[in-house]
Amino acid sequence: MTTNRDPADAMTLRLQYVVMRLEERATAAPAAGLTEPDQPSGEQWEWGQVWAHLAEFIPYWMGQIAIVAAGDGSEPVPFGRTKTDSERIAAIARDRVRPAPELWARMRGQMADLWNLIDHLPEEDWDKRGLHPILGEMAMPRIFDEFLVGHLEQHAAQLDGLAAGQGG
Repeated sequence: MTTNRDPADAMTLRLQYVVMRLEERATAAPAAGLTEPDQPSGEQWEWGQVWAHLAEFIPYWMGQIAIVAAGDGSEPVPFGRTKTDSERIAAIARDRVRPAPELWARMRGQMADLWNLIDHLPEEDWDKRGLHPILGEMAMPRIFDEFLVGHLEQHAAQLDGLAAGQGG
């Protein structure tokens, strides 16, 4: 039998693993090169840009989840931003020169907040839906995957690729 807590349990395990991966990368020397091209934009990032984005998106998307969770569940709640968001772009440009250990120190608190959100999101909120401007209607587990836990995993993979010299 599955429960509404199953997505939370799965997200918690995935978050635990990605935190270990990112912590390892945060203490490593910065890798040269660029990431593989993002699809469909073709955008490529250097090590510092990946870390700057990692440090900026967790609080934003947690706030967006709170907006979706506050809905009554009868209709999808509009939420989110696109890759062209000016605040997102400015944060990446501003923090790309900061050392990864500094950004990771900021992220540790964000990770604790994310863990707490996953652990304490009421069961009924896992059934709520959001309406993203590009991706359309999304169930709560997909929102967590696309914008938080899965997003962290994607960027950890980018850092792994850069460290292995497999950039684009």
